[in-house]
Amino acid sequence: MFWNNLTVAVNYFVEIAVELAVLFIGITFLVGLIQEYVPDETIKKALGGRNKIIGSILGAGFGALTPFCSCSTIPLLLGMLKAGAPFAAAMTFLFSSPLLNPVIISLFVILLGWKVAALYFVVVFIAAVVIGLLLDGLGFSRYVKPAAVVRNSCDCQQSTDAKSRIQRSAGFAFSLFRQLMPYLLLGAGIGAFIHGFVPTDIVSRLAGPSNPLAVPVAVIVGIPLYIRAETMIPIGLALIGKGMSVGAVLALIIGGAGASIPELTLLSAIFKKRLLGAFVVTIFTIAVTAGYLANLLAL
Repeated sequence: MFWNNLTVAVNYFVEIAVELAVLFIGITFLVGLIQEYVPDETIKKALGGRNKIIGSILGAGFGALTPFCSCSTIPLLLGMLKAGAPFAAAMTFLFSSPLLNPVIISLFVILLGWKVAALYFVVVFIAAVVIGLLLDGLGFSRYVKPAAVVRNSCDCQQSTDAKSRIQRSAGFAFSLFRQLMPYLLLGAGIGAFIHGFVPTDIVSRLAGPSNPLAVPVAVIVGIPLYIRAETMIPIGLALIGKGMSVGAVLALIIGGAGASIPELTLLSAIFKKRLLGAFVVTIFTIAVTAGYLANLLAL
């Protein structure tokens, strides 16, 4: 039994670590290309310039259009911060990208129906915009680690030919990956252990319909599971079949998709503890609110 579980965990770790590494490098390379071809001022203007409300709404909309998981969102976040994008817009993007991407919304339509999917989209979109603005207003931008937003201060003229741009973008991608690789591997390792050694029955027992606290418990359970959109459809159907409420399944998905351990370990290299804590509390609040609303809608 132990060796079977160990084999499952090791296979999962290799699969997740390789996939996350490829995604991270690929996304970061694209971000590097964007930085090469799109001036910083253009990015700032596209996110509303000095108008924080418009910037936050655009940030949430941009996040909803990006089909990335939570870990793939980090390179884009770094690119936005480096380009000097408004903090509120960057945070709104961070909240909305893994939770409102087309894959997740399609999943909800298939798994829980269009009413729950629409409710989920509206709740998360509004919450992302409001909380992004709130964190900005409270001055949480000072809790971004300086290394995360260091910008090139070299005044020398760099070559603008395509080959040089590609080389600089690749260098940026691999340099950033080397810095964050330990965090990525740590998160993948913890997730693999849970995937291989924590029985599925525990999830349904802790977050079943007999537990009045099923929704918040589901969020807590979902965060370390690192639930992938592709795997959540059969898991969600199985859990609903075992009697888990729709709201608990929804909260489980939001917790896993929005604040997975790999993402939190990566963010810990970018955010100071207070901002990281605010991020976790935000995801938890969104998940619990959407979960209870889904249960009310289902009545």
